[in-house]
Amino acid sequence: MPRFFITLSYNGSNYVGWQIQPNGTSVQQVLQESLSVILRRETVITGAGRTDAGVHARKMVAHFDWEKDPFNDTDLVHKLNNFLPRDIAIQEIRPVIADAHARFSALSRTYSYHLHTRKDPFLYKLSHRIYFNPDLEKMNWLCEVLKEYDDFTSFSKLHTDVKTNICRIENAEWKRSGDRYIFTITADRFLRNMVRAITGTLLEAGRGRLNEQGFRRIIEARDRNVAGDSVPGHALFLEDVAYPDEIWL
Repeated sequence: MPRFFITLSYNGSNYVGWQIQPNGTSVQQVLQESLSVILRRETVITGAGRTDAGVHARKMVAHFDWEKDPFNDTDLVHKLNNFLPRDIAIQEIRPVIADAHARFSALSRTYSYHLHTRKDPFLYKLSHRIYFNPDLEKMNWLCEVLKEYDDFTSFSKLHTDVKTNICRIENAEWKRSGDRYIFTITADRFLRNMVRAITGTLLEAGRGRLNEQGFRRIIEARDRNVAGDSVPGHALFLEDVAYPDEIWL
């Protein structure tokens, strides 16, 4: 059966996260129900990963199977965007090879976390306000330290169902623009709550409460209880999911 990748973005404020859950409405649920109505049969979609409650995505990727080929993907994008609520938007739908998988075929994911220091009525829903100017040089130095490790148990939500806490971080860096700060991180995979926990811990260093030796001890302890608090989810964005060129048809 032909397989298709669907690329979308969403504002996660009104959702319990990407993945279908019994305690509220998820992005996956809304998209799956919409797709099923338009295609006139029950359609299951599988995402590249899960985002927590309130977290946003500029680029999420999911796959679904559809027996009809050729497939008018442009027409379906238009119909879906008209049907979906305004906080979910479809960018494209593309055919892929039969064994391509939105989650397992991904090479990397990129997240960004947004901070601001000045009260701003247009930022507070999508950025987290802090009340100090963090030391970017120190935090970026610890980002380099971060790339020396691959076991991130100390930054993972407890009692998850993953088989391994091994991740390979390709890039991590902080940038400043005026009174706004953006943390960007790319890895082959992420653990639940990992980006928010790393961000919170780096901010401890940015305000002078944590040095390199202490940061290394946190990572090497493999214990979530020794790391910093997680920052709120409303300022976190899934920015990109990358795939090998050979999966596309």
